[in-house]
Amino acid sequence: MSVQDILENVKREAKSDEAFRLSLLATASQPEALEKFCKLCREHGHELYAIDVVLAGEESYAAMRRSTNGGGENSPLLQGEDDLYEMFLMELK
Repeated sequence: MSVQDILENVKREAKSDEAFRLSLLATASQPEALEKFCKLCREHGHELYAIDVVLAGEESYAAMRRSTNGGGENSPLLQGEDDLYEMFLMELK
């Protein structure tokens, strides 16, 4: 299962469980936020680790850059597009 698939499952659960959703959002204000987020996900049965989230974000960002103007150095800067954790939290709000 891909990281995006796992995050979709987490999102689905969070939408039906308000306490879980609020707990996920609360991780943003904690030290080592991504680690805490992934630990909470694992406690709810979603096998997710920080390194997987980071790598998936970087891979997704690299693919977007390659698809823009040939992927050269003149490709537009895509702010925050490599941070799946932050993008996920914005969707939960």
